[in-house]
Amino acid sequence: MKAADADPTDLAEIEAFCDTLWLEDGLAKASLASYRSDLLQLAAWLAEQRLGRLCAIDEATLLHFVATLSQTLRASSQARYLSTLRRFYRHLLARGVRSSDPTLKIAMPAKPSRLPKVLSELQVDCLLAAPQTETTLGERDRTMLETLYATGLRVSELVGLKVFEVNLDMGVLRVFGKGSKERIVPLGEVACDWLRRHLANGRRSLLNGRQSDDLFVTTRGAAMSRQAFWQLIKRYALHAGMDPARLSPHVLRHAFATHLLNHGADLRVVQLLLGHSDISTTQIYTHVARERLKSLHAEHHPRG
Repeated sequence: MKAADADPTDLAEIEAFCDTLWLEDGLAKASLASYRSDLLQLAAWLAEQRLGRLCAIDEATLLHFVATLSQTLRASSQARYLSTLRRFYRHLLARGVRSSDPTLKIAMPAKPSRLPKVLSELQVDCLLAAPQTETTLGERDRTMLETLYATGLRVSELVGLKVFEVNLDMGVLRVFGKGSKERIVPLGEVACDWLRRHLANGRRSLLNGRQSDDLFVTTRGAAMSRQAFWQLIKRYALHAGMDPARLSPHVLRHAFATHLLNHGADLRVVQLLLGHSDISTTQIYTHVARERLKSLHAEHHPRG
């Protein structure tokens, strides 16, 4: 049974909830789509099992559904799903649609502690050197990789950059991250040099007279997509002698943060640069940096 078979009132409440998220929190389309998909899945399951409406679900039925999730989803995915449900039912509670929160006694699954994959500085150098910069596409790709490593942007932020958001005189980018929150990120001299070169040469060649505000474009003159850049970075991983399965745009973001901390950057500064709203999200990098320092000590200290 499909979500379209769910109760029309439930479907209306899901849309009202997503509208509230957009108006109050300014969530991106992808985030709203994720919330909507989660709730439609539960609504469809209730309709299929003939267990009533989404807005009127009781605690026992919701626990039953959560138990089915545990059979197919990892703990991190379950936790994300439960966050959606908690937010939705608290929204209904605030609006007076419900008189109780059915998620109140549902505990979040324990998530295993996973440190982010991090590249060494030598590996980053090899990756950045992989594109053939004598070609237009190679020049663009090198510029994108340099910009990503210099700024720690999310891949969606990188491919969404506009020309007018780059100030090369000041050496900064203006970025709109999650929740449409704006931040200013320094570029560094090397990334600035590559951006100047690409704006003067490669980008013009790719556009071939067409107009676009997008900073990074394809041969068709369209903006680079997240999926296309994901494939590019996998290809350059092979050229650099690295395992493509262990490399993604987000791994370069991790490298940006960890290398800053290894070189003495303050955690609060890294938090601002990454666009994290909560310092606890940034703190995971201190563990990575600490492990790196311990290994260096063990390798080079005479009593290591």
